[in-house]
Amino acid sequence: MVSIAINKGHQNVAMLGIGAYRPERIVSNAEVCKVLDSTPEWIFDRTGIHNRRWISGDETIRSMSVAAGERALKNTGIDRSKIGALVLCTSSWLKLTPHGAPSIASDLGMNGIPAFDLVSGCGGFCYGLGVATDMIRSGSAEYILVIGAETMTVGLDPTDRGTAMIFGDGAGAVVIGPSEENGISPTVWGSDGENAEAISQDVDFLAYMNKAQALQGTDPDVEPVGRMSLHMEGPKVFRWAAVTLPRALSSAIELSGVAKEDIEVFVPHQANARINELMRKNLGLPDDLPMANDIENTGNTSAASVPLAMEEMLVTGKAKGGQLALLLGFGAGLSYAGQVAVLPPAPAEPSF
Repeated sequence: MVSIAINKGHQNVAMLGIGAYRPERIVSNAEVCKVLDSTPEWIFDRTGIHNRRWISGDETIRSMSVAAGERALKNTGIDRSKIGALVLCTSSWLKLTPHGAPSIASDLGMNGIPAFDLVSGCGGFCYGLGVATDMIRSGSAEYILVIGAETMTVGLDPTDRGTAMIFGDGAGAVVIGPSEENGISPTVWGSDGENAEAISQDVDFLAYMNKAQALQGTDPDVEPVGRMSLHMEGPKVFRWAAVTLPRALSSAIELSGVAKEDIEVFVPHQANARINELMRKNLGLPDDLPMANDIENTGNTSAASVPLAMEEMLVTGKAKGGQLALLLGFGAGLSYAGQVAVLPPAPAEPSF
């Protein structure tokens, strides 16, 4: 019988470095309320957000991804020739073909490596971290660059009270690879497709693009289409999160093999400050345990939020490289993914 070869990978894997990019434009609650029927105080009370970052000028999801990836490579000190794959976690790359990762790899001077997009909403980065870690453990690559990047404002309706005040733009990246001690636990993940429409696009993507292309050709028979926007049923998502996520976090800790008391930092997806406080309480984490609160001045950046939150905590000293962190991404799908991971070193080249 013919014996087919198998790869041999590294079982001990860790995040070796981190990089991020935050758009230059800072948008306050007061500015949002110039269009949105709300008040700055109400927005902060309901979401925990004071400001958010929105792209402007020449900033794009591609340029932000490249900038974050470049910083992650520099902060890691790993030669880019050793990067064996690139995973782009995003839900806002505006083309189905070509997908974004190959172009970003080329821009980073790594043309030719395996590069693919991973679409899993706000849980995307933690999904990407799990997939990339398993790729290294299986021998598919030795070092992988994982980027979470979003331009959520491209699809925002500025008058929608459910979304306009919440979302922002940004990109965060990590280099993961072999390490002496294991630094990333197995991933706990799942989804609830029965309630998937709780977070959805108001306009079908393909229909929107087809009409937009026809309009560009000045076809007089094609009716104008509204801006493609994101719709969210906040109360339904909140109830799902309150029930599902504490169980997911408990499972992540149990699967990691560490005790809850060993967790030193909590980095949940920056969806809503109230949801994060509820998760901390339900999980029984200490009140003084450092918890990411990047949402206050960055907003909800979907798949970029976990790496951006990690970077903010490391840059400001709220957390330190080498500490044991509980990570969780969750959102559209409705889906979630979480791990226990050792934080990478604080970046020498921060994003702010």
